[in-house]
Amino acid sequence: MDADLDLHAQAQAQIERDLAVWNDAQQKQSMRYRAAKQAATTLAAEFHLEQKHLLAIGDSWFDYPIQGNNPLSGPSDIKVQLQAICSPAPIIYSTAHRGDASTDEMSLPKQQRILDLLVDKSKWPSGKPDAIIVSAGGNDVAGNNFCIFLDYNDGKAGGLNAQRYAGVLAIVKSSYLALFALRDRHAPGVPIYAHCYDFPTPNGVPAPCGYGPWLKPSLDFCNWPAGPGKVIVHNALVQFKAMVDALAADPANKFHIVPTQGTLNDAHWANELHPDPTGFRMIAQKFATALGMSQVSSAVAAEIVAAPTKKTAATAAAPKDKKSRKHKRQPAS
Repeated sequence: MDADLDLHAQAQAQIERDLAVWNDAQQKQSMRYRAAKQAATTLAAEFHLEQKHLLAIGDSWFDYPIQGNNPLSGPSDIKVQLQAICSPAPIIYSTAHRGDASTDEMSLPKQQRILDLLVDKSKWPSGKPDAIIVSAGGNDVAGNNFCIFLDYNDGKAGGLNAQRYAGVLAIVKSSYLALFALRDRHAPGVPIYAHCYDFPTPNGVPAPCGYGPWLKPSLDFCNWPAGPGKVIVHNALVQFKAMVDALAADPANKFHIVPTQGTLNDAHWANELHPDPTGFRMIAQKFATALGMSQVSSAVAAEIVAAPTKKTAATAAAPKDKKSRKHKRQPAS
């Protein structure tokens, strides 16, 4: 038990370090932005770099540390893609972490992280974010718990168990309502933009390092073959979208749904739950359009996102410095 607690503490500490590295980089970029704006004001010049300052809250769609299924690559998630495709690139502070369910995202520690960012006025030129972007709900449903929401296929069952699935959607809805309340207390008026994922194929393809698969094992356990299984997953996401659409229909929530369902085809998925870099870029383009941000060409964006991977590959292929070589004894002639 003590060892488990120690591992959990280490994992939480690593999450804090990862977020600090990302957010520190965003703060430095924001300071450069402010300096440029101040210089334009001093010189009575037109300022051309009006960057949006965003807060990202979410799961692996905002924190996917690799490209596709390549463990030696750099990140390719939506927030990374937004910074690649938009000109000027937005500043995106983040509390997102892969694997988080909506209840994790709105747990006490995460709400404290969100609050710490919101109340730090040095991060927001206008005193608060221009918008909050959210990816929430996927991990409440997918994974080992997916079987909870399935009927066993006895030849009569329909797939999703209506009562049980309505229960998990109610939990996700509660998480969103908690976020709206937190926003209203500390950043009133800031709009929230969330997506509704897209339709994956439950094919059993995992991510590297033992993560996943998240859908097919539960479908297999409940006796659902591939064809009906894909229909079940599709129906689950349609119901998810209906739930968040209902929240967006209430003007008091200042909540907007980015229409992402139907964006990707099978070629755009790296594994059961995550798009490849092109797929993430396509989803990010939907966000950029909803947020009213100017976009560069897809080719330029792809090159920007791929740059860390190319650097890693070049480093691995480069010859070692002479000082780091082991001097082997030459055989006698």
